[in-house]
Amino acid sequence: MQGDNGPMPLPIRPAVAASPDYPFHAIDAPVKLDQNESFADFPAELKELALQRLRDLPWHRYTDLNAEALCEAVARHESWSPRGTVVTTGSNVLIALLVQLAGMGARVLTVKPNFSLYGLDAGLLGAALTEVPLKPDFSLDMDGLRTALAEPPTRGGVIFLPRPHAPTGALCELGELEALAQASEGWLLVIDEAYHHFADGDARDLACRHPHVLLLRTFSKAWGLAGLRMGYALASDDVARQLRKLVPPFGVSVLQTVSTLVALEHPDYVRERVAHTLRERERMTQALRSHPTWQVMPSQANFLLVRTPDAQRAFDALLTQGVLVRRQDRLHGLQGCLRVTVGTQAENDAFLRAAAAAP
Repeated sequence: MQGDNGPMPLPIRPAVAASPDYPFHAIDAPVKLDQNESFADFPAELKELALQRLRDLPWHRYTDLNAEALCEAVARHESWSPRGTVVTTGSNVLIALLVQLAGMGARVLTVKPNFSLYGLDAGLLGAALTEVPLKPDFSLDMDGLRTALAEPPTRGGVIFLPRPHAPTGALCELGELEALAQASEGWLLVIDEAYHHFADGDARDLACRHPHVLLLRTFSKAWGLAGLRMGYALASDDVARQLRKLVPPFGVSVLQTVSTLVALEHPDYVRERVAHTLRERERMTQALRSHPTWQVMPSQANFLLVRTPDAQRAFDALLTQGVLVRRQDRLHGLQGCLRVTVGTQAENDAFLRAAAAAP
């Protein structure tokens, strides 16, 4: 729009204007191992069941105000309180809502490298961001985290810690999380468990014993429903009640509700796919250990982090062979690193063949 004196300024907050775009650029390739998706689609028979139920439901009516039926189903599956269960359209939405809940005008504390949305949402919502570097072996710097907790502004905020960690696949010790929970009075401690299906144990007991500890989980990974965009929080009843005030009313569609309910009614397929992923993760790890120049990192997720002499050259060499992975070398401490999703056996074979010839 033009004014008398040239273009009129747009009413955009400076924090939004200064924020970078989300760091992702879509590339088409025959073997897609770049986004940590499930190697297989939602089972066809479950898709058909969901579609049958959708045909019988009214589409001109709003769904539940706060996805109550879905919250109850998730709570049953997780053996959690329905009042402490919050379901939204993706756990990434919950990350922004949790910054709104406890971080705006306060602080967001996390580690680096890490999932980019923690820092992006902190900047967009006006929270002071502190990122404590992981140790060289990707373990938590507990002394650094304790120091950060005491830094001004002393009023708390939100702590984001993924377990397993993305993008490294490392698994922090539950004892460390217990110590952090005890040291973080006045903070909301969020354990992002997007990849918990693929790991040894989870932080449920911690969240049960500490009301300020909250778990984030998703249907995008092991459940094979990334395209559906569904995630949830497991929290204390009091925290969940406050969090629901920030969730848009009637925000979960009838398609999302029905499809997720069908998935929760048939969880056996998830266990089968997790077992496949663990077998293939181990097979890929063993194969990569013989690579002359690459170093594969231990992983408790559905992906592997691989350090190469030159990430750009390795990425290009793989893509030339039709294999798409994710560069991570721009992140702190991950020079030369690529991240590779565990796919089907055929996809993993294609990756290993391409990797064997890559620099």
